[in-house]
Amino acid sequence: MIGARHIALAFCLLGSGAAQAQSQTPPSSVPSWVQTSAAEGRALAFDRGKGNCLTCHEIKGGDLPGTIGPPLNDMKARFPDRNELIGIVTDETKRNPLTVMPPFGRNLILNEKEISAVVEFLYTL
Repeated sequence: MIGARHIALAFCLLGSGAAQAQSQTPPSSVPSWVQTSAAEGRALAFDRGKGNCLTCHEIKGGDLPGTIGPPLNDMKARFPDRNELIGIVTDETKRNPLTVMPPFGRNLILNEKEISAVVEFLYTL
């Protein structure tokens, strides 16, 4: 959860550097921070010691995928509510008590930033 300090810091940064940051943003339909986050999420999803998504899911570009879980494709269309997908990655047992999916957030396998990055990556699929 974002605290008051984070919000205050964001406003300070936005106020002092918004014009400069705007002029440095490359022409793209996707902001650079989302691209960076998605790249970090991809690395986590493919990391056998961290996100480990490939153990159970087929993911475009991944080697030796598992078949326990559904293929991870068309994720933005399947989960238009980003918070729902964050909830699934954080702790799918809240939605489906019989799931075999590890509760990555509840078990502290991934932190909030890492979960957000994984979701950004999933939204590129």
